Amino acid sequence: MTDPTSLPNFPPPAQERPLTGRVLDALQDLQMNPNLDGEGDVAFSVKDQKLFVKVVAGQQFDIMRIFGQWQISSTVPDDMATRLNGCNDVTLGVNLVKAGIANNNLVLAVEQIVARQENPKAKVQIATGLLLQALPLWHRNVQAKSAVERGEDPQIPEGAPEGTEIGPWLSIGSTGSTGGAPDGEAQA
Repeated sequence: MTDPTSLPNFPPPAQERPLTGRVLDALQDLQMNPNLDGEGDVAFSVKDQKLFVKVVAGQQFDIMRIFGQWQISSTVPDDMATRLNGCNDVTLGVNLVKAGIANNNLVLAVEQIVARQENPKAKVQIATGLLLQALPLWHRNVQAKSAVERGEDPQIPEGAPEGTEIGPWLSIGSTGSTGGAPDGEAQA
């Protein structure tokens, strides 16, 4: 008879494996050096940015929230309405990304439903890419909106593709200007 301790140790099937373990595997495959904290949340770094994964287990499916938070620098205008309008633009314009301000930190998050048998690797890649695109988008929008509200021309970022324009924005600035819709056009 074969010794049961000598049998190979195969991982359980995906539907029997917690999403956190599958996320850790996906991040390791993507060479993002994940770390698991005491509460079961995952931290990882990509392009010198620290991001986190929170898994919420459900009865029939799980929810994976990938998020990051960044201290808002002193170079960003202090006007909270302008900052929040920048968040609104990111949330409306980058479908999956939610943006908000908490305790002078910009918080960006992507939440996705993950089936029990699903490999989360593709969703991790998509969410990470969206968060890393939303971060400079928010900063650029807030800086440009602030310039427009001061009556200045917004600066087009260095290295932007030819034909890049600043505005119109999806949200209205704190002074009521949209930064682009001609007079007489209906706005939502």
